[in-house]
Amino acid sequence: MATILEPGQIEAAASSPPFLYLPPHNLFSLRAMRLEHLAEGHALADYLLLIAGVCRTQQRVLDDPPLSEPLDRQRIDLCQQHGLPPFAADSLAREDDWQLYLDAFLQHYAVPEQPAVADAVATIRAANSGQRRAWAVALVSGQFSMVPAALVPFLGAALQTAWSHWLLSTPDLKLTPGDSLSQCPACGSPAMAGVIRHRGKHNGLRYLACSLCACEWHVVRVKCVYCEQSKGLEYLSLEDERHAANQAPLRAEMCPGCNSYLKLLYLENDADAEPLSADLSSLLLDMRLAQDGYQRLAPNLMLAPGDE
Repeated sequence: MATILEPGQIEAAASSPPFLYLPPHNLFSLRAMRLEHLAEGHALADYLLLIAGVCRTQQRVLDDPPLSEPLDRQRIDLCQQHGLPPFAADSLAREDDWQLYLDAFLQHYAVPEQPAVADAVATIRAANSGQRRAWAVALVSGQFSMVPAALVPFLGAALQTAWSHWLLSTPDLKLTPGDSLSQCPACGSPAMAGVIRHRGKHNGLRYLACSLCACEWHVVRVKCVYCEQSKGLEYLSLEDERHAANQAPLRAEMCPGCNSYLKLLYLENDADAEPLSADLSSLLLDMRLAQDGYQRLAPNLMLAPGDE
């Protein structure tokens, strides 16, 4: 039987914001350009440019993905029916499909003349599939200490590319909120940062950006995404002579209840801001927050915790 909506219900449905945004297909090119822009005059310019090169290789693989069997559509549909992430990272990382994307990345990546980078890439090349799988499972599980820090950006790049490809190439997705506000509904990975949108009817709405597949999902503002408390939230930004504190494009939302924080990008103050590049270029903010006793729970697959 069809459901008849009353006028008030129609208005509410029409005004409800989209729950999910898929990443653009040129995601990694946009990241690379943003990293190159942020590298100008930055203390970590060499690192930002290194990651820009990684992102350009990711885009090349995403544009021309390796030949592989499609993911099991029946499993995807079953996960959606039960409200589970259809591209669950903790499951798919244990399978070998993603390793085709790692091989493609290694094939196309132009290793810079930096011994540490060359050694890291050589280590991954020499590793067997079992070792690679163990590293991947550790990364998507947040156990970064189990992976040599120098390998993280390159393994993370392959994982991101595989998951973004699966997300973008699967039609008719019907995703629902996960068990936690900070959990990606597509792959179950934790959010990397939040984005405050600024255009049209979505102006002022917060979306969280996945650290793995890069999809964005809606979460109400002024609520800690980890403990779901709203009391006492505070905001901190780096000093910037171009912006007042309450106009900073990037601010950390700090929760005194669980001593955690999440970085937020305000697109009205910087329309070109992008979560991964903004995060890597603001590591001084992480250091300040760590000194103040706040813990970071949002991973960035381009950086091992403690490397900043």
